[in-house]
Amino acid sequence: MSSPLIIDGRAIADKILGDCKARSAQLSAPRGRSPGLAVVLVGENPASRAYVRSKDKTCRELGFHSVKEELPEGTLQADLLALIARLNADARVDGILVQSPLPAPLDEGAVVRAIDPTKDVDGFHPLNVAKLALSDLSGFVPCTPLGCQRLLLEAGVEVAGAHVVVLGRSLIVGKSLALLLMQKGPGADATVTVAHSRSRDLRAITRSADVIVAAIGRANSLRADDVRDGAVVIDVGINRVDDPTDKRGYRLVGDVDFAGVAPKCRAITPVPGGVGPMTIAMLMANTLKSFAQRAV
Repeated sequence: MSSPLIIDGRAIADKILGDCKARSAQLSAPRGRSPGLAVVLVGENPASRAYVRSKDKTCRELGFHSVKEELPEGTLQADLLALIARLNADARVDGILVQSPLPAPLDEGAVVRAIDPTKDVDGFHPLNVAKLALSDLSGFVPCTPLGCQRLLLEAGVEVAGAHVVVLGRSLIVGKSLALLLMQKGPGADATVTVAHSRSRDLRAITRSADVIVAAIGRANSLRADDVRDGAVVIDVGINRVDDPTDKRGYRLVGDVDFAGVAPKCRAITPVPGGVGPMTIAMLMANTLKSFAQRAV
């Protein structure tokens, strides 16, 4: 096969962010304020801290109003819910994101349900999940699945009528992406199989796919023998593997064995630089959508 198309998530994300910045400026002038995103971090998880810094930085680059709330590891559920109530009532805040995972014993489900669904730009409130299932476009779709769909659209991958296999059944990616790709419209109308660790003859399932989205959280687990020639592969995974040759002592890899799988593909996303940048870009797009839907 010829060399695969490497789908450049950074370039596509930059395009989306540029569109958000221009649209935000257009909408902000008559309202006298810019879109506002509040991100809540509880505890000291290093990866979560890095994500929150990146989201805050992107907000400021777009001219959004950015609120960063950092709470200590031992924060009580009642105190976290009180903070969410204040953000729900804050007219300057259009989007609220509570960074996951939360430290134990905090109840993540209760926290998500406490967020005003019209400000739930992460898309995990039960009302937004229901809207996605009902193809109600007024709700918010989780950012990573939305980013995967946009990558396919921008890469010119026609999914209408195609067999898409989603590896992983989490609400964060698998379930939400399946619902999104089964809708009617551009970037959708797919025939979707959701596979997971208990699926029988998993290799036969993945080898039947026109498009594979790998979101299983295990490094290099999708290999060349699992993919048919000419498939499109979207790698959602981001895993640290030890690497003494790297100054950090580790390197980041996806759920896909890129070196083995890429030569068989028509198109594939790299890690890093594929789905990751799209997640933040779609968070900003969802925040702008919330801002636009609010009364002037």
